Amino acid sequence: MSKGSIVAAVTIAPDNIQGDVPIIIAKDEDDREKLAGHIANVLQSTVHDLGNGTYIIVQH
Repeated sequence: MSKGSIVAAVTIAPDNIQGDVPIIIAKDEDDREKLAGHIANVLQSTVHDLGNGTYIIVQH
């Protein structure tokens, strides 16, 4: 199994996030989805939904 690195988190619930990754706070769910998609494209990464208002961007 290949390992990945979390490179960013995009959230509408910043209280749920801790750690050393950049945290992007979105204004609503549509903004969160758009921001995560753009960031993932630029970084050639993948978006994963944590289901708690947060997406993480993982570089595999």
